[in-house]
Amino acid sequence: MTAHNLCFNSPFVCNVHHQNTQHFPCNAISKTTSAHAVTARRRSASYRPPLWDHQYLLSLENIYVKEAETAEKAKLLKEEVRKTLGEIEGTIEQLEMIDSLQRLGISYHYKHEIHDILKNIHDQHGEIEREAQDLHATSLEFFLLRQHGFDVSEDAFDVFISEAGVFRKTLRSDIKGLLSLYEASYFSTDSEFNLKETRIYAKKRLSEFVAESSKTICREDETYIFEMVKRALETPYHWSIRRLEARWYINVYEHKHEMNPLLLEFAAIDFNMLQANHQEELKLISSWWNSTGLMKQLDFVRDRITESYFWTIGIFYEPELKYCRMILTKIFMLIAIMDDIYDIYGTLEELEIFTNVVEKWDVNHVERLPNYMRICFLFLYNEINQIGYDVLRDKGLNVIPYLKQVWTDLFKTFLTEAKWYKTGHRPSFEEYMQNGVISSSVPTILLHLFSVLSDHISDQTLTDVSKNDSVVRSCATILRLANDLATSTDEMARGDSPKSVQCYMYETRASEEEARRHMQSMISDSWDVINSDFKTAHTSSLPRGFVAAAANLNRVVQCIYQHGDGHGSPEKTKTVDYIQSLLFNPVPL
Repeated sequence: MTAHNLCFNSPFVCNVHHQNTQHFPCNAISKTTSAHAVTARRRSASYRPPLWDHQYLLSLENIYVKEAETAEKAKLLKEEVRKTLGEIEGTIEQLEMIDSLQRLGISYHYKHEIHDILKNIHDQHGEIEREAQDLHATSLEFFLLRQHGFDVSEDAFDVFISEAGVFRKTLRSDIKGLLSLYEASYFSTDSEFNLKETRIYAKKRLSEFVAESSKTICREDETYIFEMVKRALETPYHWSIRRLEARWYINVYEHKHEMNPLLLEFAAIDFNMLQANHQEELKLISSWWNSTGLMKQLDFVRDRITESYFWTIGIFYEPELKYCRMILTKIFMLIAIMDDIYDIYGTLEELEIFTNVVEKWDVNHVERLPNYMRICFLFLYNEINQIGYDVLRDKGLNVIPYLKQVWTDLFKTFLTEAKWYKTGHRPSFEEYMQNGVISSSVPTILLHLFSVLSDHISDQTLTDVSKNDSVVRSCATILRLANDLATSTDEMARGDSPKSVQCYMYETRASEEEARRHMQSMISDSWDVINSDFKTAHTSSLPRGFVAAAANLNRVVQCIYQHGDGHGSPEKTKTVDYIQSLLFNPVPL
């Protein structure tokens, strides 16, 4: 395979004939034939073939790519919405409009206008006349200001607390206000305990509302709030994937009182046009993956190119971030391959040698490896060096030493877990988590994400990400625990070493239910740290855009693992439905 075969044949990737990056052929030609490979006992996870194969992806057609009439209509609607946004007067009306734009998935067209409106609201806070008793207005303002990085105190909710220190009884019937309060409470930081108590109160009352409403037939004007409450209780907006929420909300918005038909029409057309763009990208990345020939040799690994691309849509979906999605899809596939080698297929001896070869980052050592590992190493080597070349060319900094090191660190933790399995070692919960935040692969993902996403990379910022800055560690904790909660039962059944749930149970003598509750609490606490980091990003070396992208990674994680192993076995979870709605099924017009 030439270097050209390993790159995208598309305009957003450099012309490989003008590169000076050293590439090495890594065609998957023959399977491992060494005597050791023949006699070694290999495990299998019995992963199913991909649900969407290459031919299916290439066959996708979307009329919204071809119709110039649709694109022209979208432009007109976009400007009409911009005009409407600029003409709205009144704080609550502006907040409601921004909330609708966000939930419909079209706010990315109006970033500057939204920022200016919210900045004006924030700057005038305390000077403008507000209805202090309006729980919905107060909560929505808090929600949107926090979401966009403005500093606002949780004291805003003190007005709703009685002298006895509890929420006033009159609020029990204010379901709209309680829903907004519940959503706002998820922006709590690690030092805001009142918001956590607020969340418990709001959730209890909203759950009662759903139970009561489920017994009766909702009127048309009640359908909207009922569906919104159910959705929030399943996944709060702050923890949800933005494009999935947009796809869902477009169908629900029409039931909203005083729904704006202009917004709904533009949202539907814009969703379909963006989906069409994503389909074209998926064809490109699938063609790249198919050209590697890896699955013909590594038939024990997960073939999940569509699922990997789905992850990137959840992190950044905007059209201008096409290159970032392509690179990150490659990283997700590389991680899955290497994880399956360490977790399932490789012998301990092979894994130790492979880890050493990666640490040396020298193709002259490749002959020490069995054939299937040679293929994997050269594949990794070529792809990472290509990314390093792109960053050096575009941003003037050599990131390859950082990228090489983060892969080495990842494989060392994979190796540690393999040794635990081979020796029957049961790590303490602390030992497991120290290793697990690295083996989660989040530091690897975020370093590559930062390298290609940020316009202001430096040795200092790369070091901050590499050394597991608090946002990186918090994201890693969420992925590690969410993954374990979803997959540990199946992994233990096939004989894997204990995961976080089992380590905690053994160490504390807790029941499985208690252990799982503790993991969920740790996930919630990690979100609080991320909220704090986002709030104070203006004083950090890491830009707010990076923290926001890291938070988006968490949203994908919790979606993928909410109902089981949505990456390894998507057919057993809701992942299939999510991918279908986001990538394949347009909104009916």
